[in-house]
Amino acid sequence: MLKNLFLFFILITSYSQAQIASEKQRAEIINDILQDKFNNLLPALMERTGIDMWVLISREYNEDPVLKTMLPATWLNARRRTILVFYKPANSVSVERLAVARYNFGDNISSAWDKEKQPDQMEALASIIAERDPKKIGLNYSDNFAIADGIVKTDYELLMKSLPELYRKRVISAEDLAIGWIETRTPMEMKFYENLIAITHNIIAEAFSSKVINPGVTTSEDVVWWLRQKVTDLGLETWFHPTIDIQRKEEELKDHIDAFSNGYGETVILPGDLLHCDFGISYLRLNTDCQQHAYVLKQGETAAPRFLEEALDKGNQLQDILTSNFANGKSGNDILAASLTEAKLANLNPSIYSHPLGLYGHSAGPTIGMWDSQGGVPGTGDYKLFPNTVYAIELNNTVAIPEWNKDIRIMLEEAGFWGENSFRYVNERQTELLLIPSN
Repeated sequence: MLKNLFLFFILITSYSQAQIASEKQRAEIINDILQDKFNNLLPALMERTGIDMWVLISREYNEDPVLKTMLPATWLNARRRTILVFYKPANSVSVERLAVARYNFGDNISSAWDKEKQPDQMEALASIIAERDPKKIGLNYSDNFAIADGIVKTDYELLMKSLPELYRKRVISAEDLAIGWIETRTPMEMKFYENLIAITHNIIAEAFSSKVINPGVTTSEDVVWWLRQKVTDLGLETWFHPTIDIQRKEEELKDHIDAFSNGYGETVILPGDLLHCDFGISYLRLNTDCQQHAYVLKQGETAAPRFLEEALDKGNQLQDILTSNFANGKSGNDILAASLTEAKLANLNPSIYSHPLGLYGHSAGPTIGMWDSQGGVPGTGDYKLFPNTVYAIELNNTVAIPEWNKDIRIMLEEAGFWGENSFRYVNERQTELLLIPSN
């Protein structure tokens, strides 16, 4: 495992194609991460949530989102009907891991079903449950969190039909356990995450440079597809289609829905434009999500106008206000309300819509506002902040620009890590506009 860690750090010091890990190397890293999480994270989560048995059931091509994150690196999907059982007896420091399946679940979970002795898979599962006599049987169903709502109607009904009444009464939602698995980042993952964010920043810096943008010729759509192609060429993936926004003196500020739905298409980028990107990559089962700004220099300019830099400063101020309100046990809605109140007292014009980030781009955990729900988000916003979690610190601040006789919107998004009791950016944040020279 240590060999793979060392190899990873060597491979991703740059994002050039030759230094991205091979598929085989990625598989080794992913399996090492899974082994570490099964051994060192899962027991603590089961203890925290009070669930002594966790049952996950999936069929091929219809995977539970949680089970999908547990797949061995060489499994791209579940096989047939895959059932996992995690059992933590009282006072035990470890978790028994069983696969009620025809195959071992990689190296971490051994098959516990002999179909020749018990042809009925659900009856085999029922026997495993009865032998261990758990007090609480957690299944992945949830009203509020899609990622924790992975068991389908067919599998639920088959399981409940196979269980005696005694154990049917012990079935509960595993929502908190499922979210804990998805949202908690281990020290090993965080070592990787720092470099993944650096790769993301490097790609954005190249996109917002003269290597890609020729003012007066290049369009916003050209940059969007350059980003997509760059990621593909590097052997990586994007988890959403990137966007490039343009704000300029002569044009009215687009509203959020118009900008998101219609974009800027084949708009030619010009000197004096304030550019914005929304971009993220997927690699080693982790995801990034980043928004940054660039300014296209006019002839004779060597820096962005001070009023634009000051607008960015106010965006950074809003970030600081938001992250200063993080505290263990505080709900997403509480963090949102406190941050908006504080920001408005500071004469900012804020909108906050931050979300958990990690194994999924829009991941599970406390939602801290949505762009159209600034009064709080029922359900997901009520979930509380736990340590060792990562968030896309996503927000915007609207600033009046007298020099342009209009408002502009500074839209920022950076990955931030909430540790045991403190916040830090996973790999810095934007505090200065990127500059693109004109010809």
